Amino acid sequence: MIVKSGLTMGVGVIERYEVEAFLTLAEELHFGRTAAKLHVSTARVSQTVRKLERRVGVPLFHRTSRRVSLTTVGQQLHDELLPAWGDLTAAVQRAIETGRGLSGALHVAFVSAAAAQLLAGVTQVFHERAPDCEVRIREAQADQMPGRIRSGEMDLGLTTLPVEDPDLAHGSVLVREAHMLAVPVGHPFARRGSVLAADLTRVPLIRLPGHTAIGPGQADVPAATADPTAGTFQEALTLVGAGQGALPTGAHARRYYARPDIAYLPISDAPALEWVLVWRADRCTARVRAFVEAADTLLHGRGTTRQPPR
Repeated sequence: MIVKSGLTMGVGVIERYEVEAFLTLAEELHFGRTAAKLHVSTARVSQTVRKLERRVGVPLFHRTSRRVSLTTVGQQLHDELLPAWGDLTAAVQRAIETGRGLSGALHVAFVSAAAAQLLAGVTQVFHERAPDCEVRIREAQADQMPGRIRSGEMDLGLTTLPVEDPDLAHGSVLVREAHMLAVPVGHPFARRGSVLAADLTRVPLIRLPGHTAIGPGQADVPAATADPTAGTFQEALTLVGAGQGALPTGAHARRYYARPDIAYLPISDAPALEWVLVWRADRCTARVRAFVEAADTLLHGRGTTRQPPR
């Protein structure tokens, strides 16, 4: 039963901010990160947790100078509270979305110039159906996108399969493109019309954070050791031009990231790179559904949203 802004317990009412602080600390196991995520001070988090522990009557966390961990009672509370809190927040969100309909704002992330152009087209179709909803398109690094969607900072993102995060759902494939390999213009590969996936084992492959596959797409092949690492896609291309490695990417890079020091070659036996819209599985709002339908309409002439297995 909901009472004011809290939930009833045998010892009284647990307030919303206490639940958020407890569940966030149980996830982060770090007071500083928890405070940053909740936009409060570390002292506020500590005070809130101590207050909750006094109410429960036992410690919920073990604290040392080096680490934070859940006690047995803390783990039990987390496991029992998390589903109920998720159901409650989802119910409130659904009520809000029902009241707002297709108004408000929709935040959509992209990871490349080609994706940005595609989203601009989808936005035009979406605005014809939801003129009162503002679409805010923002760039995100591929490894940052899942976290930004999970946190609610972004509602949707346009990225490539596979989407392995269990908290995210995705729509149908919007675009398929060939895999390419970016190499320095002076590299022996540059004189060839194409390469094979097996050829990627013969050259250092530039790595991007958060990827087992590089860049916006990479053939799933073993890589050379001691590969260079880049922080962004543009940085990775700079490393390619400097002769420090090669970068598997999508065919769009040849058009949107053309450089005089880089040659792009098709990876002839690599599977197609597939682009999809992703969103938080428990937050498929009316605005999200309408945007996904607009993308299907623009790319495939479809008007209904489908949610295939993640």
